[in-house]
Amino acid sequence: MKIATAAYPLDVLTSWAQYEDKLAHWVAEAAVQGAELLVFPEYAAMELATLDGADVAADLERSLFSVSDKLEEADRLHVKLAAEHNVHIVAGSGPAATESRPVNRARLITPSGQVGVQDKQIMTRFEREEWRVIGGNALQVFETAIGKIGILICYDSEFPLLGRALSDCDVICVPSVTETLAGYWRVRIGSMARALENQCITAMSSVVGAADWSEALGQSFGAGGIFCPPDRGFPPTGILGLREVNAPGWTIAEADLAQVAEVRADGIVLNRRDWQDQIGRDGKAINVALR
Repeated sequence: MKIATAAYPLDVLTSWAQYEDKLAHWVAEAAVQGAELLVFPEYAAMELATLDGADVAADLERSLFSVSDKLEEADRLHVKLAAEHNVHIVAGSGPAATESRPVNRARLITPSGQVGVQDKQIMTRFEREEWRVIGGNALQVFETAIGKIGILICYDSEFPLLGRALSDCDVICVPSVTETLAGYWRVRIGSMARALENQCITAMSSVVGAADWSEALGQSFGAGGIFCPPDRGFPPTGILGLREVNAPGWTIAEADLAQVAEVRADGIVLNRRDWQDQIGRDGKAINVALR
């Protein structure tokens, strides 16, 4: 499977046609290079708020619902492009209104027009305390024509038990947006750790650059990255593809899912199988005084 992960800058949009042209260009650029799975970042959909003007885009509350109102139309565009280019697309996540508060929602769109929905599980402090975005639906394994795919949105990638819930996946996609280099490295380290312990591929995408029109986003640091278990048949670094920080564009790499299966069955180590050996050894450690 050839995977493309986006380092995606957000724009101030003046028309829906501008958004259509932008997305069509990005999808075509990855597809022409043979990519089968395209991963856009967390909160990439927030640029849609600029269609309602600067005041709405800058307002934390109004921007949430502005984007939520446009997700259905954005999904129709993604469905069209996925069919046109015969690709699977993880659409950039965005706020989706619920009966209480919005969730942070990514969608996996197939060439046949099916749409899988995955919400973020655990909120960052900003999402929880200021934006009041909440956790959504349960984690899911999407069985597709190109393999089993899961999604951990940004902060979710930093929690091993969430990764373990997706241990049947061949690929775990990690859409992200981080406002500091430290944030980028936290998500990158989390993505690499999930690839290690689940002996799978992880595909991290990032928003990059300035979005000064948004109080929520501001400046973002990130890069596309595609990671693997550092085991037989894979690079010893655990890196299949990596872009420099804040360089817009696609990171594209070939991920051998047959080798994923081989490593899980007969790797140098068997992290995924041996996970269960922690049970009973994972209680609170005993304090031993050596003073």
